[in-house]
Amino acid sequence: MHIPFNLPHLTGKEAHYMYQAVYDGKLSGNGVFTKRCQRFFEEKYGFRKCLLTTSCTDALEMAAMLCGIQPGDEVIVPSYTFVSSALAFVRAGAKIVFADSMKRNPNIDAEQIEALITPRTKVIVPVHYAGVACDMDRIMEIAEKHHLLVVEDAAQAIDSYYKGRPLGTIGHLSAFSFHETKNIISGEGGMLGINDERFVRRAEIIWEKGTNRAEFFRGEVNKYGWCDIGSSFLPSEVVAAFLWAQLEALDDIQTKRKSLWNKYYELLKPMAEQGCFRLPDIPDYATNNAHMFYLVCNSLAERTALIKKLKDNDILAVFHYLSLHSSEYYKGKHDGRQLPECDRYADCLVRLPMYYELGLEDVERICASYY
Repeated sequence: MHIPFNLPHLTGKEAHYMYQAVYDGKLSGNGVFTKRCQRFFEEKYGFRKCLLTTSCTDALEMAAMLCGIQPGDEVIVPSYTFVSSALAFVRAGAKIVFADSMKRNPNIDAEQIEALITPRTKVIVPVHYAGVACDMDRIMEIAEKHHLLVVEDAAQAIDSYYKGRPLGTIGHLSAFSFHETKNIISGEGGMLGINDERFVRRAEIIWEKGTNRAEFFRGEVNKYGWCDIGSSFLPSEVVAAFLWAQLEALDDIQTKRKSLWNKYYELLKPMAEQGCFRLPDIPDYATNNAHMFYLVCNSLAERTALIKKLKDNDILAVFHYLSLHSSEYYKGKHDGRQLPECDRYADCLVRLPMYYELGLEDVERICASYY
C-alpha cells in the first residue's frame, strides 16, 4: 500500500461551516468566520492583533510594508528557508543578507547575525524551521541593541513555544501558513500576527486595500477612503469557515501528530546512535509541534539512496529547501560568503511522511524500510 508524503486532514465539519458561510450571504471576507478565527489566536496565544490572509507569503508582504522597507534597505534572512521569507522583502526593494544555519538544527545561527548588520539593516527574519523555535532571546537582544524590527516566519510553527511563549508572539510581527501541508490547513491561507501596537491600525488599512474600511464597518468613522498602500490580502469567508473547523480540532490534531513524531524518534534512535543519520534536534528552550519529522543524512549520496529505497517500498519521502543564496535568481546578488551548514541541510535533509491519517503501523513500516 502506497504511503504518500502528505495527505490533507479533514475534521468532518469543513463542508458544514462552508455551507453555513455560503447561506449566510457574506462571502467576501472579514465576516463571522474570519473574526472567529482571528479571535481564537488572539485569545489562545496572546497576539495583540491577528489578520487572516490568503497565504503566508501575503502576510510576509504585509510585514514588509509595515516595516517601511525601501529600496536599498537590508534584511537578514536564513538561506535555508522557503523563497517567500526573502521574496516578500525583495519585492519592496530590499537587499537580502543571507545567514547560515546552526550546526544542531536548520534554524538561523543567532550568533552570526550581529556580524551581518550594517547601517542599512532594518529587519531580521528568524524562521522557526519544523516548528522548532529559534533562539529568540538572543535575536531580540540584537534587534533592540541595533534598533531593528523582527518578523517571525512562523509558517510551520502553530502551537509551538519558546520558553513558554507562543511562537509568533515574540517578534514585532509574524506570519503563519495554513497551506495543505501544515498542521492546521485551509488549502491555501495564512495569517499576520501583530505584537506591536504601533502597527495595528496601519496593518488593518493595508489589509483592506489601503482603505479604512474596517473602521467604517465598526462604526468608528462615518465614511471610508483610500489612506495608504495596500492590497486585497484577506481571504473569503469560505476559506475562513474551512479554517475554523480545523482550529476547533487543534488539540486532537496536535496529539495525533505528536504520537507519530514520538514513534518515529523511538524507532530510529538506535540507528542514529550508530551514526546512520542525525535525528531532529529540539533545544531545551523549544517545544515540538510535530510539524515534520526529518533526518539529516551523512551525504547527498546517502540521502539519494534512502529516498530511492523508500520509493522502492512505495513510500514517498522528500528533501526540502535548496540554498537561496545559490539560487538562480539570487546567486549574482549574494556577497559570496560560504554558508556551509545551510548547504549541508540542502544536500542531506530528508522529510518522512507526516499527516494525521498516518498510522503507527505505517511509521513502523517506514522505519523498517531503512534496513
